[in-house]
Amino acid sequence: MRSPRYTILVANRNTGTVRRLTVARRPAIAVVLGVLAIPVLMGLGARWSARAELQSLGASNDALKLENDSYRGATGELTTQIASLQSAITQLGDQAQLDPAVRESVERLPAVIRSRAMGGAPAVDPSLAKAVASTSPTGAFGVIHDILGVLDMRLQSVRSAVEHQQALAAATPTLWPVLGWISSGFGSRSDPFTEGHEFHPGLDLSADYGTPVHATADGIVESAGWDGDYGNAIMLKHGYGIATRYGHLSRMAVRAGQTVHRGDVIGYVGATGRATGPHLHYEVLLNGQTVNPLGFLTKPLG
Repeated sequence: MRSPRYTILVANRNTGTVRRLTVARRPAIAVVLGVLAIPVLMGLGARWSARAELQSLGASNDALKLENDSYRGATGELTTQIASLQSAITQLGDQAQLDPAVRESVERLPAVIRSRAMGGAPAVDPSLAKAVASTSPTGAFGVIHDILGVLDMRLQSVRSAVEHQQALAAATPTLWPVLGWISSGFGSRSDPFTEGHEFHPGLDLSADYGTPVHATADGIVESAGWDGDYGNAIMLKHGYGIATRYGHLSRMAVRAGQTVHRGDVIGYVGATGRATGPHLHYEVLLNGQTVNPLGFLTKPLG
């Protein structure tokens, strides 16, 4: 069946000219529908575009959230590490403080003994610090983490050196072993028995019979018993090649293998062995060689 046709008249008022336009109904409807569909299609297109953009923004937001969580985690880890380093620095500062009298005695020790308490520390690579400014935030966190790791290693090394220094200070015989007075010094003297010339390897400290004798530094009792001319004697090993001997004791208060600390009572003044009266014979040995104890006795009893 043939589609109905429509005629549209267009008249010019000035000239009176009339023009006729004949169209079929179906094409006309199609044109109208096409015109009406354009806004709808534009709206749908805009909606689809907005949806795609929202999806893209959502994906970007998720990525930023993950990155932010990563930064937050890295920042928390670095904060914890920095706090730990600050605490370690404070602790090292406290540990590094030596009693002035003890420090004076430690400085009098031979260099070979003091060197045993020295420690090295790895330096921070300057290239790590330069890398922070030339990398992305994520890379910068990694570089900072590496720098803090190196600093932590350095602090551990410094802590070890400080601990060795503290141990050396504790092993240095600075305390006077007994309340008394010096009756014979270190070095050449006249033998009290033969009146001949002899070398005296320690100090004779006269005191009343039974006066307590104290350990002059931290150490371990190597021997405690009869030792020839020394009579009842105690030998303490303090580490780092340092040792002390206490002779002519009336009795001993420690046994071999026992750990003692500076100031502990280890025996009592007597006159055993080759002695003319109650006194303490006191020696300091460095690497097996006797030295003048007066060079280290900086801390009085009391």
